[in-house]
Amino acid sequence: MEVRAKKHLGQHFLKDQNIARKITGSLLPVTQDVLEVGPGTGVLTRYLLEMPVSLRAVEIDAEAVEHLHAAFPGHRERITRGDFLAIPLPRWFDGPFSIIGNFPYNISSQIFFKVLAHRERVPQVVCMIQKEVAERISSPHGNKSYGILSVLLQAYYTIEYLFTVNEQVFDPPPRVKSAVIRLTRNARATLGCDERLFLAVVKSGFNQRRKTLRNSLKALLPAGFSSDKLALRPEQLPVDDFIALCNEIQHPNTSAPCNNLN
Repeated sequence: MEVRAKKHLGQHFLKDQNIARKITGSLLPVTQDVLEVGPGTGVLTRYLLEMPVSLRAVEIDAEAVEHLHAAFPGHRERITRGDFLAIPLPRWFDGPFSIIGNFPYNISSQIFFKVLAHRERVPQVVCMIQKEVAERISSPHGNKSYGILSVLLQAYYTIEYLFTVNEQVFDPPPRVKSAVIRLTRNARATLGCDERLFLAVVKSGFNQRRKTLRNSLKALLPAGFSSDKLALRPEQLPVDDFIALCNEIQHPNTSAPCNNLN
């Protein structure tokens, strides 16, 4: 059975076996359980099933699931029809699990936010996404592509840009290049500041990124508050400086950090 790409799902199916092997080979042996998001035609699934891991795959498209069940008849129970953004991950896995997949371009940010919500259970993510998004996420501070998702993900993950993928290896070819990145959980257990304030500061700063933080954060700053960091634009601050700024805002008259809010 032929599986056709669903344009409304933002899905472009990988057809190059060498790239597929390279992606699955980028998965480090840090967990026994692995979840594949959006297996599509099963080009990654085939190689993942050969690895010494316990694989589960979730695919939203019924036609693709039918194809996968036919292609891997001995592993039907591993392949589930469902929406990754809606599934209750803690019910699927008893312990930590890695995530791998060719993420649909139009929901990749939502997938990363769900990863962040389950960061204590997800020590590793290997994924293929739009090249521009991959560059943004992996970008260091001081770079124009450094943004909201860069800061939020880098707070908890080490991010490696692994390799670029040409658009001609997909069916149908997307209009942009893709890239594979790997996220590996870092040692940061908590931010050490109010997480809601951290999110507000990061979003407010980058939503007006041409302004200095003194101007973009006006609504969040206590009366008379001053900090050397306010003279900078958001892309100039590494994650640790955003955390320090949040603590300064929360406790302008003391160096003691505020309590972390989960």
